[in-house]
Amino acid sequence: MNSESRLTVLVALAANLLIALAKLVGGLISGSSSMLAEAAHSVADTLNQVFLLASLRAAERPADPEHPFGYGKARFFWSLLAAVGIFVAGAVFSIYEGVHTLLHGSGDAKHLIVSFAVLGIAFVAEGTSWLRALNQVRRQAEAAGRPLSRFLAASKDPTLKTVLAEDSAALIGLVLAALGIGMHAVTGQAWWDGAAAIAIGLLLAVVAFLLGRENRDLLLGEGADPELVVDWYDTLRQAEEVEEVVELLTMYLGPDTVLLAARLDFRDDLRASEVEAFASDMERQLLARWPQVQQVFLDPTRSDPEVAQRTRRHFERLRQGLTARR
Repeated sequence: MNSESRLTVLVALAANLLIALAKLVGGLISGSSSMLAEAAHSVADTLNQVFLLASLRAAERPADPEHPFGYGKARFFWSLLAAVGIFVAGAVFSIYEGVHTLLHGSGDAKHLIVSFAVLGIAFVAEGTSWLRALNQVRRQAEAAGRPLSRFLAASKDPTLKTVLAEDSAALIGLVLAALGIGMHAVTGQAWWDGAAAIAIGLLLAVVAFLLGRENRDLLLGEGADPELVVDWYDTLRQAEEVEEVVELLTMYLGPDTVLLAARLDFRDDLRASEVEAFASDMERQLLARWPQVQQVFLDPTRSDPEVAQRTRRHFERLRQGLTARR
């Protein structure tokens, strides 16, 4: 999975580096604020690909005494920095350029051939990167047996999501830039160019916010997919040795790895050796059936009626939500 994501990031990196240089030259020649906004957008995207490559490398480090659960969350951290980069280097500069043009103008539209040639090259390069990321998502969705939209919403792969979101925003941004430059040339009104730059900045701000929010939640300890959590709860609850699943907690340790911890009230007639044997067998079963489960902690405990009732209600709500979604 990491090798495929790395190739996707490298394709995006090469495309964005080429595009950033072309847009910068085109923006300086034409004086278009929307073109310069797009150049800032591509510079931000290029830096972000470096962050994403760093995240893939850091996440491959094995667990050690200082990080006993591994380095999987490094991908969430670096992807959060990429979201910040989109906002600071892309959105803020684009909005600034647009406001400056609205207040001070940008002269007559010029060098239209250069501007539209750059935008055309950029669209082809961004489209190539976008198709690469989209095809990877489609293959993964088919392997998971889920519709593309549901798979993308549930996926915790920040690298792939960031590349796909960046490239989608880039393609929309190129259309906005072309519209702003074209309308400026047709009407002679520079505010079209400034408005396009502001629209590009707002688009980048929205993308940065959505990506940042998701990676923030994963860094804070987001629980696993409800569909999987309900399966794990049912598996534990249906075991004949278990009287009650008092509490079940999960957390993503990385895009494809989950920690599972459960407090279980066992039958009173079980001996300590039988509880130990059950815990070992159940751990093997969970690890074998669900590869994403990397850490399992089963805690024998006396039932806490209040906590157990809250747990039952929580899983009943999850089950109802899953039924409604299907």
